[in-house]
Amino acid sequence: MRNRNRRDFLADVGRGMLVASVGTATAIDLGFSPQFADASDSQRLTFGKLEPLVSRLQETEPERLLASLIHDLKQGLDLKTLVSAAALANVRAFAGQDYTGYHTFMALVPALQMSGELPSDQQPLPVLKVLYRNSSRIQEQSANTTDALPPLAVVAPVDAAGNDHFVRDAVRVVDWDIAESRFAGILRNSVDEAYNQLQVAVQDEADVHRVVLSWRAWSMLELSGEEYAHTLLRQSVRYCLDVEQRMREKNYGASPIRNVLPRLLDEYKLLSKPVGKRMPDDAWVDQLATSVFSSTREQAAEAVAAALAEGFDPEAIGEAIALAANKLVLHDPGRLEKNSSAIKPPGCVHGDSVGVHASDAANAWRNIARVSNARNQVASLIVGAFHTAGQTDWVTKEPYPYVERLADIHSGDQQSLLAQADEAIRANEQARACAIIHKYGELNLPARPIFDLMLRYACSEDGALHAEKYYCTVAEEYATTRPAFRWRQLIALARVTASEYGFPAAGYRESRELLGLS
Repeated sequence: MRNRNRRDFLADVGRGMLVASVGTATAIDLGFSPQFADASDSQRLTFGKLEPLVSRLQETEPERLLASLIHDLKQGLDLKTLVSAAALANVRAFAGQDYTGYHTFMALVPALQMSGELPSDQQPLPVLKVLYRNSSRIQEQSANTTDALPPLAVVAPVDAAGNDHFVRDAVRVVDWDIAESRFAGILRNSVDEAYNQLQVAVQDEADVHRVVLSWRAWSMLELSGEEYAHTLLRQSVRYCLDVEQRMREKNYGASPIRNVLPRLLDEYKLLSKPVGKRMPDDAWVDQLATSVFSSTREQAAEAVAAALAEGFDPEAIGEAIALAANKLVLHDPGRLEKNSSAIKPPGCVHGDSVGVHASDAANAWRNIARVSNARNQVASLIVGAFHTAGQTDWVTKEPYPYVERLADIHSGDQQSLLAQADEAIRANEQARACAIIHKYGELNLPARPIFDLMLRYACSEDGALHAEKYYCTVAEEYATTRPAFRWRQLIALARVTASEYGFPAAGYRESRELLGLS
């Protein structure tokens, strides 16, 4: 996971590509910011040199698309360009307002990250899997011929310094035009400020899709460049507006976080003091994780606010929140019969389970805190704790009973344990898979072979829209968690992998065949 700030990233972005879609002179004449797609065609947004590929990804049915893309890859098309174009096709088709659509968008960067961990001949597989899903959903929703994201009139740059709530206030009153124009004006002035304004709106609800979508849109900028920042980030503004509108229509009350967050920021004077660097010991992190896991949402938010006020490092606090979410995976009793489906049977924990959702959300809150301003750094962690906590009604008091299976694991040989783990996954034996990975970790064997095993199934299985995101969540959290606790992440991944096996991803087999893989 990168730890660079936004300024470092901007220094790495080729400035010449920022105006590639309209040309520098035209952009200046029209008053366009380099962060905007070309809206000169009043009927649709277009994307400069990427437009032919974007259109093909949006308009081609999945069966024909795979062969076409694999041909292009063999001719030199790189995966980063392909993923960037797919993201733009997805946003133009769905605008952040289609459930399967935005889940597919959120899987694109994780799929590319997974590609980097595979042998060269297999690297296209996770990306092609997600693109097949993207194309399928576009066709199902007739978004191959109709765009959901309309062009936006050019607006003047806006300096919103000193008014953190400029976009959020328009979202709260569900004024689509004002919210979109304010966001566009701020982004023309500063991408950083626009993203920070977006986060104030995101923090209004404890909604996994609201936060993960905003993080994945930001992380996509490293691939696409700033040229398409407005298109990619705008979908999150529209998601917030859409949710707010539906809440009004159904008379749903707003989340208590709208009152809890400003109270805690004020009570602990968090906006008037520098962010701390105090690094706690393992016991402190474990205690905070347990507190967030077991407390009410308000109590957890206050515990994190107090820790921030005491000067503890945000990284350590974020680590504790992620470990609390991990506990939700390892305390999940499994899906109830009444909530099951063909691809999410009783007892499973993959897909939109409480722990997987919480883990992906905690990971997003942590990442947003890393790239945001000081206000949103502390606010993201407070809301992240609020979001993770208060879910003990959905899990068991005691951890998932896999420890009793440890007695059945006798071999201390690495290859034997890997083979046993593979066998347990294929048998959907969640407890046995957890026990084997626990034993493997106790023996201090290398983690990479375990990741390689789990990666294979994160590529091949559908995962009910979550396989790619959760695999990368675990990989990132393992890398940033202290040694005393990091193995918990792999045990949870083993459980989810054993749960999701047996539901192969559409397009995966076809991709292997077209790539000439056995």
